[in-house]
Amino acid sequence: MTATPASAPVRKTLTVLDHRIEAAVGRTIDQLWQHRDRGLLDGPYGALVDAHRDLVKAETAVTFYRVLLARLVSGEFPVDLALLARIDRTVDQLAGAVGERDAQKAMVQAALEPIETVAPPRPPKQVSASDFAALLAVTQGAKLHEHLVTQRLAVATPSRTRISYHQLQRLEKAGLVHRDTSHPVHAGQPITLTDAGRAVLAAPRPAGPPGTTPPPAPWASTALARPRR
Repeated sequence: MTATPASAPVRKTLTVLDHRIEAAVGRTIDQLWQHRDRGLLDGPYGALVDAHRDLVKAETAVTFYRVLLARLVSGEFPVDLALLARIDRTVDQLAGAVGERDAQKAMVQAALEPIETVAPPRPPKQVSASDFAALLAVTQGAKLHEHLVTQRLAVATPSRTRISYHQLQRLEKAGLVHRDTSHPVHAGQPITLTDAGRAVLAAPRPAGPPGTTPPPAPWASTALARPRR
């Protein structure tokens, strides 16, 4: 029975476009994949990561059939008609994998070229450690509630991160979060990140004291906020 490349390790496979992608976005391939998995990338950058993943799978298939062909002609198996048929079949599979790889490579290049031509966006806003933690909590789902008896306003998050109403107002004023006021506050007003808020989360955190400005992330302005997990 002929083996398939399904079990081959996908993430470790390199492609000829890896360095070009990393140079264009200022992040490693692993970081890009991680941010995509966490829902912090969308738009052109999300499409680029998805196309790159398909390219990696196609490159893995090429490697699989190339190694299989080398094994078949290595002298490990007796030369007979069955072996020759298997070699022919593997050559055809390798040719198909190469064609798929080249098609996926063209798709990655098409997704990468617009990114390489755009100017770097403005650096993300400066935030404190507590504000950064609040933004992370918002990605998991957050609502502003008003207590029916005390009329006290409070932000509820699944992670139980404490976000005061004053802090929420400050984040709103800074343009980092958006509150959906179409919902009654006693029922809970959903809070989501803005593009600027997503850029803050996508940017690398500095090693210095909290509140220092992190370096700009070229792709951060297109990050997408979704509830994590």
